[in-house]
Amino acid sequence: MNEPEGVASTDETRPRPAPPREPLFNLPAAVVGVMALCVGIHLVRTYFLTPDQDYDVLVRAAFVPIRYSGQYEIDVWAFTSPFTYALLHGGFAHLIINMVWLAAFGSPLENRIGATRFIVFFAVTGLAAAGLFYVIHPDGQSPLVGASGSISGMMGAAARFAFRIDRSAGKAAFAGRPLPMRDVLRSRGTMTFLAVWMVVNLATGLIGLAPGDESQIAWEAHIGGFAAGFFGLRLFEKRAQQAG
Repeated sequence: MNEPEGVASTDETRPRPAPPREPLFNLPAAVVGVMALCVGIHLVRTYFLTPDQDYDVLVRAAFVPIRYSGQYEIDVWAFTSPFTYALLHGGFAHLIINMVWLAAFGSPLENRIGATRFIVFFAVTGLAAAGLFYVIHPDGQSPLVGASGSISGMMGAAARFAFRIDRSAGKAAFAGRPLPMRDVLRSRGTMTFLAVWMVVNLATGLIGLAPGDESQIAWEAHIGGFAAGFFGLRLFEKRAQQAG
């Protein structure tokens, strides 16, 4: 049967399916796992533990610099608290803010380097954050809690990519090779972010979140985590990506 005149016989006239949209909450498994752990621990501390029990958790799991001063016997908690402190939070506001930033910066990083490397990255940058906090406050008695040191490390990694995002694979991931240091210094957007980030951290850390509010941001931990993520990112890159 002949095709009617004026009607093309190819498939070009047929409507093409729209490209799949990336789900709004398309979070990688490792990011979801860390978030679930932080939220679950905070809910247990808030609703199931007595004040004395919660205090015992802080003593053991939070990072307290004076523990390493030689005045106290070194126990197993001295080796675990530089990692477990990142899973504790000071309140729901602290928890929610950190989880939002974790989703925003952790997702493209995990999609880039993979789940296992992401977990190691989270632990290492958190350790670096606690390390700088200890160097500045070696006899400090205030417990350090929160995932913001590790999240600052993710921000440092994002800066090395100049915040470039690739969504071609159906999931957002940092794109391209990490920028050499000279290119980072030449990137106006990246340098603006770094300057604003540093000023905000120092201002809120030294002055406080609000007048009359005794809680302060541990800017030392943020800078330690950021530096570890910024300078150590290449250690977590896959070989194929490094060579590409």
